[in-house]
Amino acid sequence: MGIVRKLCSTWNNLKVFRLGNRNSYSYNNFSSFNISIDPLNPSSSNSFLTHGIHVFQCPDTVGIVAKISDCIATRGGNILSADVFVPQNKQVFYSRNVFVFDPVLWPRMQMEEDFLRISKTFNAMRSVIRVPALDPKYKIAILASKQDHCLIDLLHGWQDGRLSVDITCVISNHYRVPESEVIRFLEMHGVPYHYLGATTKNKREEEILELVQNTDFLVLARYIRILSNTFLRSYGKDIINIHHGLLPSFKGSNPSKQAVDAGVKLIGATSYLVTEEGLDAGPIIEQMVERVSHKDDLQSFVQKSENLEKQCLSSAIRSYCELRILPYEENKTVVF
Repeated sequence: MGIVRKLCSTWNNLKVFRLGNRNSYSYNNFSSFNISIDPLNPSSSNSFLTHGIHVFQCPDTVGIVAKISDCIATRGGNILSADVFVPQNKQVFYSRNVFVFDPVLWPRMQMEEDFLRISKTFNAMRSVIRVPALDPKYKIAILASKQDHCLIDLLHGWQDGRLSVDITCVISNHYRVPESEVIRFLEMHGVPYHYLGATTKNKREEEILELVQNTDFLVLARYIRILSNTFLRSYGKDIINIHHGLLPSFKGSNPSKQAVDAGVKLIGATSYLVTEEGLDAGPIIEQMVERVSHKDDLQSFVQKSENLEKQCLSSAIRSYCELRILPYEENKTVVF
């Protein structure tokens, strides 16, 4: 269990919540505000407060929370939620703060400088700031194979704003006819589709690398090809993958039928970061489970399994974009 640190504050209407097993503190006023500020008199002109996110990882010591809180407060900001985690018997500190601020009074470049000073003070291993309303959306490319359910869910999530990303392209080793739902959707929204038929001898990785160079991270939406370590090193950025929860017990081309025949009672899905140890051996971001029973036939079983995969992958992407994920030890994550 991590050490929960109480955050001292003089702000009004502070409420503390414990969310599951996470060390989490939340303020009850998570919203945007309209304030009045005059250019000659900053206390009386029209302006909008906007949200910022700051994540921090450094060696543990006294005064980190106070320093971060003071930095935000002295610039007129207000912390809405704060998460802190210090693993037992390990001298490392993790935090994530969501705050509101006036970009007129606290310009983005000044914010970078302020948090950089804190990073140097505490020899931080990681200090990342994101202002969703001002910063560009993360650019991603999606790699998919024949199964469409995760890909289609991500496309619709992007279309309706549930996923705040820019999809630069979709790459697949499976040919799709022009009349297919995926191709029609991509053409309607101007997203390029690249069919790269791969073989065991030629995985087309050099071509994939050329297509994804300008992305911030990749998403494997049931992409069945194993990416080589050479590709991972060359790309050098994070890759999020999804797997159903039927491995390693049920392998092969039809694991769902094997699971139904075996009478399993619990199914799941796991999203994780791809590492050189293997596509399904990296740090876990999100896991979801659902019960099944003797009443489920193969069709309902597959539907439940695919729904879990869609939800789990989307949740992992949102967590990544919201700076909720921090590396922990060699093969774990802190997910605030």
